[in-house]
Amino acid sequence: MKEKHIILRIARSATRDLFLGGAIAGPRATENVAAGLAVEIEEIDRNRISTLSRLSDVVAIAPAIPMKLIKPVSVEAVKEAAAPEVAWGVRAVGADTSPYTGSGVVVAVLDTGIDASHPAFAGMSIIQNDFTGEGSGDQHGHGTHCAGTIFGRNTGNRRIGVAPGVEKALIGKVLGAEGGSSEQIVSAMQWAVENGANVISMSLGMDFPGLVKQLIDSGFPAELATSRALESYRTNVQLFDRLVALIHSQASFLQPTVIVAAAGNESERNTNPDFEIAVSPPAVADGVISVGALGEEAKGLSVAYFSNTGPTVSGPGVNIISAQPGGGFAIMSGTSMATPHVAGVAALWAEKIKTTSVLSPTQLTARLIGSGTTTGLIAGIDPFDIGAGLVRAPQL
Repeated sequence: MKEKHIILRIARSATRDLFLGGAIAGPRATENVAAGLAVEIEEIDRNRISTLSRLSDVVAIAPAIPMKLIKPVSVEAVKEAAAPEVAWGVRAVGADTSPYTGSGVVVAVLDTGIDASHPAFAGMSIIQNDFTGEGSGDQHGHGTHCAGTIFGRNTGNRRIGVAPGVEKALIGKVLGAEGGSSEQIVSAMQWAVENGANVISMSLGMDFPGLVKQLIDSGFPAELATSRALESYRTNVQLFDRLVALIHSQASFLQPTVIVAAAGNESERNTNPDFEIAVSPPAVADGVISVGALGEEAKGLSVAYFSNTGPTVSGPGVNIISAQPGGGFAIMSGTSMATPHVAGVAALWAEKIKTTSVLSPTQLTARLIGSGTTTGLIAGIDPFDIGAGLVRAPQL
């Protein structure tokens, strides 16, 4: 039986073993990888997979599997502010007091699209690419909300954006009405890198239940479908590991790129404190900065009950106000909302680093993670739930 697969190739001159294990190391990495990356989508059977896997230029093969939006836990429309107001998440990360705005940094948002006509994006260069076949725009609102948190301009009396000085944004629409697939995500990541992205923000995850259902619908017995889905899940994680490693290796001849992704909303601490789920793919891939969510309480910031455990860092993710399609604002909660805060702070750090030295993924990642703090968080939080802590914008 033939199935659609993603084939990740490097130039034939490249050394395949640099990628095995999901890491690139050694002095040869730059010269070997410089010839390029190719992502191919092909309908192939198991015999063809076996043949391809032995080729020196093939570093990963994985079946295309369903991807889904990490849906907000809650959504609420809000009215325009009567007085000047800074969104609490912008304040919490210190973006409102930072001298940096993200100027000169290119940000990519891979999500449900964007309403580019929203006043929060006025004057920006927004390049859109639809990977779903549904056309540009944002019928859901999730992508517009995330984009507003990263680089939204002040509108009326309200500041919603962490990095409002970003002039160029790449919007990859990878999730449509029926979700998306891993092939669309991989293709969009490649497109974002090729078009100069310094920061890639993704608030999405693998749809394991959807994959099991897909296999059952195609005739697999339920138990076999689950086993096959686990195999596909594992190979897709490996593919993302190696893709991220390759993206990082290209920094010296393209541009440095860091990838920020939502940890997921599957935990249910509100039901039982032990009902925690670890970071979900693709955020769990090596080299990806995974993001957990924090909420604001009277005594300080706390871990959101839904936030998956074991993230790299954390960001504001409860009752976040940002742009909605058609104009105006909406409040949403989720690690999807925490991720754009971290992506925005990454843009601020990228601008700061570029003023004094050459930007690299390693340096940007180190500065971003190093900015994490537990100051302002309530006592007794499990460190594993917050990673390095709440990221903070660079100050003078």
